[in-house]
Amino acid sequence: MNDIATALETVMLVCFGMSWPLSIIKSYRARTAKGTSVLFHIFILIGYISGITAKILSDKINYVLAFYIINAVMVFINILLYIRNKKLDRALPRG
Repeated sequence: MNDIATALETVMLVCFGMSWPLSIIKSYRARTAKGTSVLFHIFILIGYISGITAKILSDKINYVLAFYIINAVMVFINILLYIRNKKLDRALPRG
């Protein structure tokens, strides 16, 4: 049963993780923070960090941990792109 739970957890993380590269590309190309919620990304990052911490504290370190870390890194990249894009938005002439 534990193997099934681990497999299902992996499927969940892979499914969530498939959207992050697309989001990174979109944020990079858009060069604007408009329509983006940094708070949303922060909450998602907190969730992934909580999952990582839970794995470590429960001594259930397995391959699933890598998916948590990969997803957390991608969300962090999105946050960095938000900061970059916010700076670009401020640099635009207002008119």
